Amino acid sequence: MTADSSADRPDEPEVAASTASPGPAEPETPQTSETPQTPETPETSETPETPLPPADPELAAVAAALGPDAEVVRQYDRILATVPAEQWVAALTAARDGLGADFLDWLTGVDELDAGYLVAAFVAATADRGPGRLGKAQGVIVRTRVAKDAQQRATLASATGVYRGAAWHERETFEMFGIEFTGHEGLKPLLLPDGFEGHPLRKDFVLASRVAKAWPGAKEPGESEHHAASPGRRRMLPPGVPGEEWLKPYEPPAGETPPSTGPDEDPSGAPT
Repeated sequence: MTADSSADRPDEPEVAASTASPGPAEPETPQTSETPQTPETPETSETPETPLPPADPELAAVAAALGPDAEVVRQYDRILATVPAEQWVAALTAARDGLGADFLDWLTGVDELDAGYLVAAFVAATADRGPGRLGKAQGVIVRTRVAKDAQQRATLASATGVYRGAAWHERETFEMFGIEFTGHEGLKPLLLPDGFEGHPLRKDFVLASRVAKAWPGAKEPGESEHHAASPGRRRMLPPGVPGEEWLKPYEPPAGETPPSTGPDEDPSGAPT
């Protein structure tokens, strides 16, 4: 017979599920159907900030060249830089030297009534000036505002020291608006005939031709002589006419007699 092999083994503890002594019972965790709640974040009335659009590198280059006092924006795919009047020449110099705008295309003014006169100049580059500067045919409109005095006049430093071509433009702006450009050596009329009085592009300039000739743009009854007999609204005066007194015939002041006509003269002034 074969000897039992278990006699040669050392005594080992017997592991059996049925004989294992029960250990201390673990407490049961109560089960709940509710999910753990996270602490609520207090609500605020502030709206979340929207990220700003990426900066325009062209606007940034113009603003850096013209200085912190320049307000640079883009309108209708044009770069507009508004500067104080005392920095007008300095801004044009910075546009020429810092941005490479070596060509002045035009310079003019706008009558903005109580806000004064807006003077603007468009300067451009005739070649590609490289990174951070203007490209070929790219330009900037530099503008400023000047205040009016009691006689509707204004003064601004001349740009002829920066762009020689500004001389003709400043002469035209001077005669059309009455803006005097200090430092201009030949500020005299350019387009108007000799002896012309007034500045025709001002808003207060009287368009006397509209008094002699009826306004052609009638759209409502009573606005032109074609509808003179038709009832309707009060007659509208054309732009530039100061009032109804211009439409009345001349009457001499009280106590003044009109000049008498000679025997060979017709009262209307035509020779007999």
